[in-house]
Amino acid sequence: MRAVVQRVDGAHVTVGDQEVGRIDGPGLMVLLGATHDDDVSKAQRLADKVYDLRIFDITRMRDRDVCIPPGASREVSASDLGLPVLVVSQFTLYANTAKGRRPTWDAAAPGSVAEPLIEAFISRLRDRGAFVAGGRFGADMRVHLINDGPVTIMLDA
Repeated sequence: MRAVVQRVDGAHVTVGDQEVGRIDGPGLMVLLGATHDDDVSKAQRLADKVYDLRIFDITRMRDRDVCIPPGASREVSASDLGLPVLVVSQFTLYANTAKGRRPTWDAAAPGSVAEPLIEAFISRLRDRGAFVAGGRFGADMRVHLINDGPVTIMLDA
């Protein structure tokens, strides 16, 4: 699985005129793709890694409405602060652009494989206590976000 993780000051996703997912304030925006050999255990490990990334600076969080745990180090994770996560499936993370100017999507898992893995990723975050909003699998979505930093990290599992 592959994730593009962004530290955000809010994000939402729409399908047509309908908002289908939103997080307000600081949190994580995750674009998530699956390939053919991925499985539920990879989805769960990647969810843990994303939620435990120490990419929030506690000194920048003091002026926000965020509960900072006593004795926290300077760099903390979304899990340390109980921050929300917006997850949007994105098969284009597995684009192959090695030949020509037209990407191929052969490495992306088909929907029947990818959708349950996206759901396993989301379920793992929720099991850990995260508020998780999401897009709509397979839909033509518009993602709106305010990248904080900017901080953008790509992870593979």
